[in-house]
Order: sequence, then structure tokens, then C-alpha cells
Amino acid sequence: MVTESDESRRDFLTLATGAVGAAGVAGAAWPFVKSWSPSADVLSQATTEVDVSGLAPGQMITVPWQGKPVFVLRRTPAQIEAARKADGETLPDPAKDADRTKKPEYLVVLALCTHLGCVPQPIGTGNFGGFLCPCHGSHYDTSGRIRQGPAPKNLPVPHYEFKDEKTLVIGKV
Repeated sequence: MVTESDESRRDFLTLATGAVGAAGVAGAAWPFVKSWSPSADVLSQATTEVDVSGLAPGQMITVPWQGKPVFVLRRTPAQIEAARKADGETLPDPAKDADRTKKPEYLVVLALCTHLGCVPQPIGTGNFGGFLCPCHGSHYDTSGRIRQGPAPKNLPVPHYEFKDEKTLVIGKV
């Protein structure tokens, strides 16, 4: 015969065992869940600040971002005009120049050819005044759009913002 005190003892032991089990599962799962968070070295590469105050019109620099090269080009008025003029042409991967830049004078693109990932040669080497991929001959214009060759897409534009007139921040936290 089960007494009322036996039932309350059984309920207490069931609750206590459940609580200890839940604490054990949480303790074992904590390192697993923690491993999903990005490490400090990954977070440090999330953004890259670039000082663009020293760039003259027509000058380009290559900066690393998340282990990949990024071209930052300060375009001349002629380069901007040529890129805007090409907006109406039939392009393999149609995109307007204004949609690829936050300020017309600055072009920021990931410097990896969309064909096989080679790094294109600097500005002015391609048939359209832009970039040339030395691996298989893809030509990009001054807006980083594919104009000729096997590359299927335009050079990607990473997320970027102007922190102020002199500083460009590539990536986002």
C-alpha cells in the first residue's frame, strides 16, 4: 500500500532527477552551441577600413578583406561617363553603373574573376578600359561589369559604406 508520504517522496525524486538531467544536458551542449559563434580572428576580418583620401582620380588600390582582394578605384569623370554610357548596351549580366556604386567616383569590387576565381589585372588593361582576367581573357568595364569572355557574372560588389569623406568601410558587422 502506497502512502501519501511515499507519493510525495517519489514526486520529489522524479523532479530532482529531471532537474539534474536537464543541467547535465545543458552543460554538455554548451560547448557545442558556443562553437557556432565566430572566433575573434574571424570577427576581426569582418570589416576593413580603407583611407581613400590619398587616391587621385584614375588611381586604384587593392586591399584585403576576409582573405580576398578588393579593388578600390577612384574613377575619373571619363571613366564614369563611359560606364554610364554602357548602361543601355546589351550586357551578359545587366546592371546599371549607379546600382554598383554608392558614390560615382568610387568603384569597390571583389577582385576575383567570376569565371574561375583568378585576380584580374588592374584598371586599363581590358578592352573596355576596365579589368582583364589573365587566366581566360574575361574583360570587365570601369564598373566591373563583364563585357567579353567566359565569365558569367560581373565582379561582385561587397557591402560597403562611407564612414566619412575619407574612410570607406568594407563589410558589415
